Amino acid sequence: MFRRTLLASVGALALAGAALAADLPSRAPPPVYLPPPPIFTWTGLYIGLNAGGTWSNNNTVTTATADLFGNPALAGGVPFGVASAALARGSVPAKIDGFIGGGQVGYNWQFNNSWVVGIEADIQGVAANNGGTLVFSQATVAGFPANPIDQNLFSRRRLDYLGTVRGRVGFTLTPTFLLYGTGGLAYGQTRASTSITQIVESAPALPNHYSSFGSFSNSRVGWTAGGGAEWLFAPNWSVKVEYLYYDLGSVTYGLSPLQNFNSAGTLFTSGAPVSRTRFTGNIVRAGLDYHFTFPPPVVSKY
Repeated sequence: MFRRTLLASVGALALAGAALAADLPSRAPPPVYLPPPPIFTWTGLYIGLNAGGTWSNNNTVTTATADLFGNPALAGGVPFGVASAALARGSVPAKIDGFIGGGQVGYNWQFNNSWVVGIEADIQGVAANNGGTLVFSQATVAGFPANPIDQNLFSRRRLDYLGTVRGRVGFTLTPTFLLYGTGGLAYGQTRASTSITQIVESAPALPNHYSSFGSFSNSRVGWTAGGGAEWLFAPNWSVKVEYLYYDLGSVTYGLSPLQNFNSAGTLFTSGAPVSRTRFTGNIVRAGLDYHFTFPPPVVSKY
């Protein structure tokens, strides 16, 4: 009897426990938390590459020649000296247009949420047409209509490389899109040259060509200014498009004396040519930058 009563009690307790467990609410699985999107900021160091086109703003080399001497002891010396000097004056087209490409490094600091200031240095090689032009001209000498002077005037300019060190000030239209203005120092390797060759037609007593040559080659320092737009398309990457105007100033260089000697070796005429040009131009380019100091995304821990 006692045994049957004990078994019945145990069975009842088991049934009651099962029923109570069925009535308890089920426990949901823990929630899954996705990491927040990356935090974009412009603050930090960056390096990158750029490529684009350049074209010169000033496109001429101007040459002037002083009428220093026409030998009065020789027939025609004075008028030939005047005509030679007058002929060896003028402007020669000498464009610098072509491809430009290089690299840059810089640092940005973002403040008040939307403002970005920074500094950037870059240097580019220039693969331009290194503008050079040959101009033919002719002058008639007063009193000697049968003996005009023929002239070839050739000038060339080059820009081997161009670099800048600039400040930047920008405003973010969105957290990842920046409009900026920029300006500062520009520097570059400049070259220019001019040659003049003259010959008197039908003058066997003047067997030598009048000839003169001069050149300039030096690094120049000037200024630059422009603006652009930059887009952060990933936490560490941005692309940009910008325009820059540069001015490396004017250069003046003298040429060798423009002289002619008669067949007896006596100086007939002599002039002193001087050439001038200005290295100014425009750049439009695109760039790709890698940013080093973006903070990693913040992920909450639970």
